[in-house]
Amino acid sequence: MSIWEALAVFAAGIGAGTINTIVGSGTLITFPVLLATGLPPITANVSNALGLVPGSVSGAIGYRRELKGQRKRVLRLGAAALVGGLVGAILLLALPSAAFDAIVPVLIGLALVLVVLQPRIAAAVKRRRERTGSEAHPDGGPALLVGLLLASMYGGYFGAAQGVLYLSLMGLLLHDDLQRVNAVKNVLGALVNGVAAVFFLFVAEFDWTAVLLIAVGSTIGGQLGAKVGRRLSPTVLRGVIIAVGVVAILQLTLK
Repeated sequence: MSIWEALAVFAAGIGAGTINTIVGSGTLITFPVLLATGLPPITANVSNALGLVPGSVSGAIGYRRELKGQRKRVLRLGAAALVGGLVGAILLLALPSAAFDAIVPVLIGLALVLVVLQPRIAAAVKRRRERTGSEAHPDGGPALLVGLLLASMYGGYFGAAQGVLYLSLMGLLLHDDLQRVNAVKNVLGALVNGVAAVFFLFVAEFDWTAVLLIAVGSTIGGQLGAKVGRRLSPTVLRGVIIAVGVVAILQLTLK
């Protein structure tokens, strides 16, 4: 790897750490850069997964204020994320990449529709609960667990726009502030990347230069993303989620 390629990977790591903390989809920045340096796709994917772990942890630490009071929720949802991430990592080595190519843009598109409609759906659900006297499950119930399990399987497999899927599911099924939901998303992303990376350590080849550059860059980006992300209003944050999701769909369908 030349000095210019190394600088490009480092810069991509900062960008990925920043965007992952705010929304997700940092892989759409780092993965193409790693491929451009000549790394094989699988090596680039697993190196990217390991390199982004420190960035995810950094982003979660940056959002620690919004995580207060959510310990039980994080433990419950984190268990589903860990299982899903491990299964996804196994599928990466067992299935051809084309297996997910067709369905991923559809999943992201559906997630964006949920993000757009979430305020109206939440208001309608709230009115219905007020009429029936029922209460919302504080952690989203079985529907959220299953949804996050499937989203985490995809995250362990590749992970582009994984954060968009998390935010759409939790935004719909958790009646909480979007910034607090985003804080949980960062923890789940760290868990999925972490368990996938540990699995890959034993069964796949890494480019350790790429891992180190992305790790340092994404750690810096995680702190930047936390500072920027928590200042965004729910409406602006929702707009950023939609914009990133649209870019993800275009990149995945036009590649």
